Amino acid sequence: MTNQDSSLTIRPARTDDEPFLVSLLPRLADFPLPAWRSADEIANADRQILRDSLTGALLHSVILVAELPSGGERIGYVLATTKHDYFTRTAHAHVEVLAVDAAAERRGIARALMDAVEEWARRRGYRWVTLNVFDTNARARALYDSLGYDRETIQYRKGLAAARHRSSPA
Repeated sequence: MTNQDSSLTIRPARTDDEPFLVSLLPRLADFPLPAWRSADEIANADRQILRDSLTGALLHSVILVAELPSGGERIGYVLATTKHDYFTRTAHAHVEVLAVDAAAERRGIARALMDAVEEWARRRGYRWVTLNVFDTNARARALYDSLGYDRETIQYRKGLAAARHRSSPA
C-alpha cells in the first residue's frame, strides 16, 4: 500500500521490524505524563501488545509500517486491534499505538498511517475507529482533532490512600 503522494510506503509489519517498533516506544511517553504514570509503564504495556500482534497471539490486529521508498527507511507505525463497543457490542478498529520518528514529525506520516488504518478497518467492514489519548498529550490530541475524531467519553481517575485495616463492604 502506498500513500497518495508516493513519497511514503505503508506496509504490514514483519517480525524483523520488531527492533524498529520497540525503538519508537519512548515516543509514546514524550509529553507531560500524569504524576501516576511512568514512561517505563507505558513502554512495557505497548511492547507486549506489539509482540502479541507481531507473533499472531493477538488476533484481528494489524501493524502498519511507514517507510521511505528510497532505501526503505522505517519512520513510523500504527497498531490497531479489534474491539467491541461497550453499548452495542459492535466490532470496530481501535488504534493502540501510533508512533513516528521524531526526525520525521510534521511531514504527514501520522496522518498517512491513520488513513491506512482507517482503510484496514473499512475492508473489515468496521464502521468506526476508536483510540485513547492522554489528556496532557496536546500534540496527539491536535492530530486526532484535525483528522475528524470526536471525543466520546472522558475517563476520570482518583488515587486512593492505602487502607489501614480491612473493613467489610457496605
